[in-house]
Amino acid sequence: MKKEHILVIRFSALGDVAMVVPVVYSVAQQYPDVRITVLSRPFARTFFNNLLPNINFMSADVKKDYRGVKGLNTLYRRLVAKQPTAIADLHAVLRSNYLRLRFNLGRYHVEHLDKHRSARRKLVAREGKKILTPLPSPFENYSDVFARLGYPIEKITFQSIFSQHTDDSGKPVGDLSLLPQEIGSKQAGEQWVGIAPIAAHKGKTYPPELTEKVICQLLQHNPHLRIFLFGRGPNEDELFSRWQREIPQCCYVSQLLNSMEQELILMSHLDVMMSMDSGNMHLASLTATPVVSVWGATHPAAGFMGYGQQLDNAIEIDLPCRPCSIYGQKACKRGDYQCLYGIKPETIVEKITSLLTKN
Repeated sequence: MKKEHILVIRFSALGDVAMVVPVVYSVAQQYPDVRITVLSRPFARTFFNNLLPNINFMSADVKKDYRGVKGLNTLYRRLVAKQPTAIADLHAVLRSNYLRLRFNLGRYHVEHLDKHRSARRKLVAREGKKILTPLPSPFENYSDVFARLGYPIEKITFQSIFSQHTDDSGKPVGDLSLLPQEIGSKQAGEQWVGIAPIAAHKGKTYPPELTEKVICQLLQHNPHLRIFLFGRGPNEDELFSRWQREIPQCCYVSQLLNSMEQELILMSHLDVMMSMDSGNMHLASLTATPVVSVWGATHPAAGFMGYGQQLDNAIEIDLPCRPCSIYGQKACKRGDYQCLYGIKPETIVEKITSLLTKN
């Protein structure tokens, strides 16, 4: 008899894959005799490498090494060789649908993600027809897939990818000694804040001029605060490099750190992260760091709050056009992105300061 072995399929972007971690961890913990293999893009290895002994990771670049039907057939044969007994498709897109079809033909037990498309359409319907009923979170949707496979989760038990080590306050943290000397150690009483204002889409990016005001106002309250700027790309290079030159308390993380693992270690030592509805929100959530999340074109009702984050720490303004899209990729129909420009820096500073005071 084959040993129970669940193959979990989830490609997609960084934040989407990060949200798989708490659920996979919980399944692996509650079913220690079941082997789990997570199939995803190469970058995601960092998320799963050191979780639990019965979790393995397999990388697949479906845009390069496994392109097209021929490539997916090659990938399918590799997956079959691992002798899975159940398939959890947590992506449900064209590529994973094809793999799912092959596994179904092979009479494997296969279940896939319900994306609640009808409810999503109602959420982003035009003004006057919106129904802002909160959708199930990805954590609930992923858990439902495992339940249908025969592995219901009593409770999502994940805390942090660094659960094996804690600081003096009891918070799980990574090893700062693995980071460059320029980061240094966190001094007693010192507070660190992460700022990640840029996302993949304009509808999810807090305006740079307003972000700079957030930084300056935070430093007016606490001149000794250390501020770490998170994000990679040409926009970040230009903007964050200037802020680092002009504001001594700012540190552009990507100029010092060269891996996601290092960024996660640093995030675990932050007192607060300010992020958009983006990957950095989900990365910080994997390190049990509280996030002040800023929402523009998208909306927490779509279910994409970071794991363990509080809705009270989500900042948004009510507009009849919000949300205009689930992922924030659509151009602003008003043309002014009031959903973001209407959020005052003082509002963000007040929320960050309140969390710093609690810490």
